[in-house]
Amino acid sequence: MPNQVTNQDLADTYQPPFEKCIKDGRASGIMCAYNRVNGVPNCANRDLLTNTSRKLWGFRGYITSDCDAVSLIHDSYHYAQLPEDAVADVLNAGMDIDCGTYLQRYTKSAIEQKKLSESQIDRALHNLFAVRMRLGLFNGDPKGHRFGKIGPHQVCSDEHQKLALEAATNGIVLLKNSKNLLPFDKSRTHSLAVIGPNANYAYVLLGNYEGSPCKSVEIYHALQGYAGEVLYHSGCNDGVKCTYADVAGAVDVAKKADRVVLVMGLDNGQEKEDEDRVDLVLPGQQEMLVSAVAEASNEPVVLVLVCGGPIDVGFAKDDEKIGAIIWAGYPGEAGGDAIAQILLGEHNPGGKLPMNWYPKEFVSVPMTDMRMRADQATGYPGRTYRFYKGKTVFDFGYGLSYTNYSYKFLATTPNTINLNRLTSRNSQATGGDDKSSRSLDYLSVSKIGEDACESMKFSARLGVENTGNMYGKHPVLLFVAHEAETEGSIGGRPERQLAGFESVSLNAGERMEVEFVLNPCLHLATANEDGEMVIERGYRRLMVEDKVYAVKVVF
Repeated sequence: MPNQVTNQDLADTYQPPFEKCIKDGRASGIMCAYNRVNGVPNCANRDLLTNTSRKLWGFRGYITSDCDAVSLIHDSYHYAQLPEDAVADVLNAGMDIDCGTYLQRYTKSAIEQKKLSESQIDRALHNLFAVRMRLGLFNGDPKGHRFGKIGPHQVCSDEHQKLALEAATNGIVLLKNSKNLLPFDKSRTHSLAVIGPNANYAYVLLGNYEGSPCKSVEIYHALQGYAGEVLYHSGCNDGVKCTYADVAGAVDVAKKADRVVLVMGLDNGQEKEDEDRVDLVLPGQQEMLVSAVAEASNEPVVLVLVCGGPIDVGFAKDDEKIGAIIWAGYPGEAGGDAIAQILLGEHNPGGKLPMNWYPKEFVSVPMTDMRMRADQATGYPGRTYRFYKGKTVFDFGYGLSYTNYSYKFLATTPNTINLNRLTSRNSQATGGDDKSSRSLDYLSVSKIGEDACESMKFSARLGVENTGNMYGKHPVLLFVAHEAETEGSIGGRPERQLAGFESVSLNAGERMEVEFVLNPCLHLATANEDGEMVIERGYRRLMVEDKVYAVKVVF
């Protein structure tokens, strides 16, 4: 589908993740997508594949299409008049290999029709074989290579299974915990009811594009070792679709237990490749089931959500009978054990949400509208935590713990960032004098240069203390926000921008210092409407939770 993307959004939202993977991660492969950006199919976009990826960012790998993306250029988009034109478009743009059959079928005829030169074929082969050579695929018997003897026993080693459990427990997010309902007191939890379509379903924990698990335990079975009696009811007649909810049967089970855990959410039938949701609510009668069981239970219940994307659970957030909400994501093969450990207090949750959870009304925003910035004139709310100006169910970066933390910016954090040294570089790059550069309200990042930007890095230091009574591990998130927009300032600044995060492990009462290294050209810059990254004069706010530290940028 066609997507109109502004230069401003390309510069500070869509391109930076790819740039970082190429420059910092030294990625060796890129896949061009099905869609068109500003009218040009991605696989035929030379500006993206060659000018930006290879020339500007220094990409040295190969570029493949998504499967059958090349055929769409002719067959569906009619961007190319002939199949040979589509092949010529993608190879001339810088693509190297096709996931599909179009190159096999039409490359020879494209050369014969003078639409394509053999030099482009040579270039593509060079890129493909260069990566294979770097991998050592021509260095003799693959079994003698570094990874040549990895098999099921190595993958399923005790060390790796321990890592799977660690990843699952650290990634789970506690969204609500009224009156410290969690963790359950083992000595007082004699019977436990586990209800819901995802409660006894190990496969759902793996998510999409999953590997073969070494072992996988359902949430229901994982909990059986923690209470004298563990009862189970599926709640729904057809899994998470929940076309019909057996409310009476689920309520009957809930009334027999000291504690109730409802395991709801989604599965691959609702969200995966080629399966997009049309709403943001629990499917079918799940919400009705949750509310009915909560109302009938002896004590407030726990709602566990197994899903990848956000769900509007505002009803549960506001319901006093639903005492706790946990988002498990798709936690993998060890997910059942991880959830059990968190419910019974063997692990203190510390995960944070990686996206906003929007209210159900957000689906009215057109899917094809790729703008990041909010538009007050049309009522467009914007996208992502950086620009969205509407209501949320839960915010990006939100997540609770069984303990409490306090934060304090330390005096060693500078309150003024003097970029005078960069102004002279800016004036030299633009051919102007230092005085005229200083009269500007911004500095162009591209004209400063990476070395100069590196030289102006500074540190933000923070004291973190565990003020509760339980060991905890959690990420400390540092955000940067610009001062309010004024006349003449650059419009469309982010509401806030994640500048860094550091994982912190603290015993009760323990304190430590955390350091964040900030680069003015990266963390204090914003994109103007032309897609140029610039640093403006004025204040920035460094924010961790409810703590704010003002930093003034001068030049």
